[in-house]
Amino acid sequence: MTEATEATGRDSLGGQGSVLLGPVRLAIGLTQGLGLYGLHRLSDGAASWGATHPLVFGPLLLILAFLPLVLLAGVGRLRPATLAIWTVVAGAVLALLGLHDIARQSADTLQGPPFLSPPLILFSAAALFIAHHLVAPADMERRRIASYPAYFDTATKAAVQLALSIGFTGAFWILLYLGAALFRIINLEFLENLLREAWFAIPVTFLVFATAVHLTDVRDGLIRGVRTLALMLLSWLLLVITVLVAGFLAALPFTGLGGLWETGSGVSLVLAAAAALIILINAAYQDGQPDNRPPAVLRAAVRVAAVLITPLIVIAAWGLALRIGQYGLTPDRIIAAACALVGASFAAGYGWAALSPFWRKGDWMRPLERTTIWTAVLTVAVILALFSPLLDPARLSVADQVARLERGAVTPDKFDYRFLRFESGKAGQAALARLTQSDNADIAARATTAKVVRNRYDFEGTPDGPRSRTEPTAADIRIHANPAGAALPATFTQQFGRLSEILSGCRDGSVCEARMHDLDRDGALEVLVAAESSVSVFKLEADGRWFEWAEYTPPLCVDESKDIRRAFGAGRWGTVPPVFPDLVVDGVRLRHLEGETECPPEPDLAEAAEPRVIVGGEEHGRLTHR
Repeated sequence: MTEATEATGRDSLGGQGSVLLGPVRLAIGLTQGLGLYGLHRLSDGAASWGATHPLVFGPLLLILAFLPLVLLAGVGRLRPATLAIWTVVAGAVLALLGLHDIARQSADTLQGPPFLSPPLILFSAAALFIAHHLVAPADMERRRIASYPAYFDTATKAAVQLALSIGFTGAFWILLYLGAALFRIINLEFLENLLREAWFAIPVTFLVFATAVHLTDVRDGLIRGVRTLALMLLSWLLLVITVLVAGFLAALPFTGLGGLWETGSGVSLVLAAAAALIILINAAYQDGQPDNRPPAVLRAAVRVAAVLITPLIVIAAWGLALRIGQYGLTPDRIIAAACALVGASFAAGYGWAALSPFWRKGDWMRPLERTTIWTAVLTVAVILALFSPLLDPARLSVADQVARLERGAVTPDKFDYRFLRFESGKAGQAALARLTQSDNADIAARATTAKVVRNRYDFEGTPDGPRSRTEPTAADIRIHANPAGAALPATFTQQFGRLSEILSGCRDGSVCEARMHDLDRDGALEVLVAAESSVSVFKLEADGRWFEWAEYTPPLCVDESKDIRRAFGAGRWGTVPPVFPDLVVDGVRLRHLEGETECPPEPDLAEAAEPRVIVGGEEHGRLTHR
């Protein structure tokens, strides 16, 4: 941003702008901190307001997290009317993005607070930063499209301010914890306890951040000095990445691309290399003014690097096309394709700028400026499309994957039903429900199985592709007659779905051994289930639900090949009193953990309250009680 532009921006608050700027920014930071603390309180607990109103909580969180940053960056720089309009527009867009992100998720994909998907948070922050630094220079120069130096100066100064403000906030907290440690060594813990309180930590963090933004803003010379140094260092790194990328591309005819695709992240690596070239080219070019033109060696590196972007984008697009052709669309591949599209725009414009002197006269790399501005607009548009119903990656991926299944491009046994069930929101679950009605009996059966799976990890990969694992059934747990005629309670077997994670060793042909025994002598029988290397104890609660109260595992000295399950089923088991009793401290019962490295002598089996379990002559320590 030029000095004239800087002055124009600073006059936007009127005659008392310089006086009011600091208090206004501090008020914005404090308000943001208090708002986020309020959301933190509202999201505390499974039955909290936030958990029961995700469609309101998510957009509100997105607004409180990012919109105050727009105000911090705009106040004192944008005209009040422009700032008000831009704030309303940005807030509405953030709210709509958050609302769509949560509305498209299903009950299985919607996690706890903040409910928002990580890609949305990352890309919405990027879009907001880019959009703000398209609006601000235009308003400062009173033009729809500002000059390139204004865009460059505003964006780079904001990036330096952001980095310094984050560093200042981090240093502030380091000093607070240092002070708390000093007080603690003299037995004063009030500061340490205060730092743990969310009502203090969250508002103070954002108040300090706002303070840092204001301090860095009023010391404009300091920011410019730091920016100049950073750009100089980055521009010389352009030589390094240019040599590396050129060497990589030169070696490809001899090595081929097989090794790149085998990594599974080849497209991401190539796109990252292209992004590094774009960033470092801009660091060397700066605002394009003759006074800031880099040395001849860097000018040559800029031209070469600008040309190298094109083959990188071609390789990335080729890799994406191969993966999509083989395995179809996924949300990650759609986002990568969007990044490749933006990269292609940079590649075309920067390549033209690098080669243009050969057939036209003009300033050095001047077409780069128009390319950067219009590609920034394209980037914002692509992000908004990706995280709206227009180009929703989950919806597009589901449609493509199901189409591949229905036309036979993928066989039913290799189709990824887990993606529909747990990873693609409502669109995936709706598609899975349609597949259960498929005319293809194999597809319908597998979709029906996937639909009732309760845990996303209850899918196993096989050489033939993913297959779903169902919850254990009564046939997977063999009950022994103890007492005579005993059977697993119906209330227990009906809750296999709830207990499927604990009973994971009791399915897929691995039958567990079960007995019923009153271990704690309260008059009610517990269910003891022995897997290959452990015994779990399940107890019926007053609300009718069964819970795992204890898990018995052998000490380290026991041979791992010993089958605990077989010995338990054969009746070679009993109970002995614990080596150490539980402790009661201030009315609280403390359970003990037994970790023995040497096996004790075999004890006599005996009945005892809260016993240890002996299976096959080996003692099993009671490790946990729930």
